[in-house]
Amino acid sequence: MNILDQDILLDLFHRYYLIFAGGVFFLAFVLTWYFTPKVLLVSREKALVKEVNERSSHQQAIPPFGGVAFFLVLILVISILQALRNSPTGNHLIIGLTFLFMAGLKDDLIISSAKLKFVSQLFAAAFIIFSPELQLTSLHGFLGIAEIPMVLGYGLKVLIVVALINAYNLIDGIDGLAGIAGIVISLTYAAVFYATGHPYFVLISLTVAGILGAFLRFNFSRGRRKMFMGDGGSLVIGFMIAFLSLKILVMQPSESLMREGFVPENRLLFALAVLFIPIFDTLRVICIRLKNGKTPFEADRNHMHHVLLDNGLSHKKASFILGGLNLVIIIIYMMVSRDLKSIGMSLAMLGIFVVVAIAFAGLKRKSQQRTMVYGRPKGIKIVRQQKETVEN
Repeated sequence: MNILDQDILLDLFHRYYLIFAGGVFFLAFVLTWYFTPKVLLVSREKALVKEVNERSSHQQAIPPFGGVAFFLVLILVISILQALRNSPTGNHLIIGLTFLFMAGLKDDLIISSAKLKFVSQLFAAAFIIFSPELQLTSLHGFLGIAEIPMVLGYGLKVLIVVALINAYNLIDGIDGLAGIAGIVISLTYAAVFYATGHPYFVLISLTVAGILGAFLRFNFSRGRRKMFMGDGGSLVIGFMIAFLSLKILVMQPSESLMREGFVPENRLLFALAVLFIPIFDTLRVICIRLKNGKTPFEADRNHMHHVLLDNGLSHKKASFILGGLNLVIIIIYMMVSRDLKSIGMSLAMLGIFVVVAIAFAGLKRKSQQRTMVYGRPKGIKIVRQQKETVEN
């Protein structure tokens, strides 16, 4: 029996849907667990590592090629899943992933220009924004806006894809943060797709979660088994998250979800809650840099993970705290959105943004006082036991 035969796959999928979904998660997890050590071995044998510099908190050169394993697993799983449907969306996804992976891999090897990465992101976005399954023609009454022109829909989709790719790339600054945030996001989307009857997108979401779940073992490791996601990894996963986010935004209203609090006009705000960590952190850093008279692209230590590290937390603790914060924001949204329309929910989300911003401003001041009194913050003190991670 050829289990890759389309008819057999379809039969297994329809008869044992939940088992099939669990199998896809397990397949992505196992393949990532298998490929990553192979990539590590080649990287170290060829001395393809991230060298220690003045912005590093690691003592050893670490390979930044987790994206190679991500790409291989995504291509394999998506190719198999294409046998379940007639839509070309999966093929478009593979093409877009390839563009981004090549740009990210080049950056991990010899540093790519910002222009090259931006052009690659536009090319990748182009292959999914024109997909028939991702047509954005309505905001479902958000702030009183219903139908929108097709051209505006395309523009919004490009903005969303490029913004999310870069926002996810920016949070890949410490061990585990991008992985944990990606797992929270993809599993939340998987639950929504399951509730709304979009099984293919459930499987794609679980694939992302499986990849990141396996990768955490290597990202949190020490010594020769340690691996960074690299730009090749963060751009690819950011693209997958953007793809899933677009599907969330373009889904038709569902009565079952409305009963659970997913008011159609709050769809954009739901995505904002799910993507809270990458979006909030990016907007917060940009505002701080502009306020300080710097360009938005100038590196500093104002990211949320930097603030936590400067207050003495380890990389693992900081990552789990921020992942937990993202989950709390999602739960708060689900509780509050049942009773609020888009205007009220927008104000509620703005209030959450302000509260979190004030909290991190207080933590930033505390870390600065700590530095004045004790010198180098414990969270970035370079000692043998410290996590070996490059901070963006």
